[in-house]
Amino acid sequence: MTDLAPLLPAAEALIRRAAAAGLMIATAESCTGGLIAGLLTEIAGSSAVVERGFVTYSNEAKMELIDVPPGLLAQFGAVSRETALAMAEGALAHSRADLVVAVTGIAGPGGGSAAKPVGLVHLAAGRRGAALQHREMQYGAIGRSAVRLATIRTALEMLEAAF
Repeated sequence: MTDLAPLLPAAEALIRRAAAAGLMIATAESCTGGLIAGLLTEIAGSSAVVERGFVTYSNEAKMELIDVPPGLLAQFGAVSRETALAMAEGALAHSRADLVVAVTGIAGPGGGSAAKPVGLVHLAAGRRGAALQHREMQYGAIGRSAVRLATIRTALEMLEAAF
């Protein structure tokens, strides 16, 4: 299990900042399985900020819950820039949130390939009405929990930058 305790101060700062600005957050998570939303809701007062979280681990969930186009998944795969951006767009479209973060990747230890190795994660984040930002992270085969923890850390950074 991933130990989220080291990220609590960053999550608390993000929640406080969003609350002060009157902004709501949505997450769309694949490889982190809801841990970003879980971390944010660990903070007292988060109910004023966390609007909803989508755990879209399967391709079907991505298509059904947040309207990721099947053709996009077929062409680029679940772990891609295009899918991360579509997940973020879909989460905004299906929520009342102002800020969004989406993550999709290969936490390992299996599932990687030469083209998409274990530790590859695509993230997208932004603010409603503004251009979404994308990051491709290559964390490496550092272990499933470590990849997920690193992804959450990057997601928090991207949400902070979206203000």
